[in-house]
Amino acid sequence: MENLNPTTAIQDEIILLSEETDRNYWANRLGVSSEVLKSAVRATRCITLQQITTYLSQQKKKLSVPNS
Repeated sequence: MENLNPTTAIQDEIILLSEETDRNYWANRLGVSSEVLKSAVRATRCITLQQITTYLSQQKKKLSVPNS
């Protein structure tokens, strides 16, 4: 019997950084520079698209909050 749970059926996309073309693809797709992308991977210690996009969203929110 197959597991039809949609959360387990969806595979996370893996962000590869070893090749420049891969870095450029993911940086363009996420709307960041390749340096920001590499920093996000280092900070999260993760290479899944979901984790990286979550981290980048949190960083964007931190930058957009005005200091009181």
